[in-house]
Amino acid sequence: MKTLLRTLACSLAMTVLTLAASTAYAADSFTYVGAKKCKACHLKEFNSWSETKMAKSFELLHVGVSADAKKKAKLNPDKDYTADPVCLACHTTGYGKPGGFVSLASTPDLVGVQCEMCHGPGGTYIQKENMSLTNKEYKKADLVKLGLVGQITKSQCENCHNSKSPFFKEFKFEERKAKGTHEKFPLKYKH
Repeated sequence: MKTLLRTLACSLAMTVLTLAASTAYAADSFTYVGAKKCKACHLKEFNSWSETKMAKSFELLHVGVSADAKKKAKLNPDKDYTADPVCLACHTTGYGKPGGFVSLASTPDLVGVQCEMCHGPGGTYIQKENMSLTNKEYKKADLVKLGLVGQITKSQCENCHNSKSPFFKEFKFEERKAKGTHEKFPLKYKH
């Protein structure tokens, strides 16, 4: 009887440990890491993106910035929108999601529309056994299973570029993808 109870206790402990490990991995797999982490391997893309409106989108939320455009959109240019949840969803990275933007004080590295807003949260796929300088032979299909967005679509962009935005104008996906994000550079390694 003692052997049976010991076996059951060990089995239960192994099950609990397995579930805990898989839960931790799943939670981590969808966390945001910020563009600075991407920069280590994608410097040209990072530098190109840094000059875009997407990179600087959080700045628009500050008092007095783009005052005329805010007035035209019937927004108060004297209001600080940097903590407004309606604005943060489209002017930060991962707002309201695990590991995403919380506030300027606690997550300053997630301001602006960064890499992960298009490519997916990198908490798992940028780990060294996946996409890293130590594993240059990774396969894109494997990274997609870990949260990388395989194909960027118009509907992704339309989460923010839609009629709910006070600054909405017709969204031309192909045009914006070509010149509104970052310059596309050929990869050194086949993935």
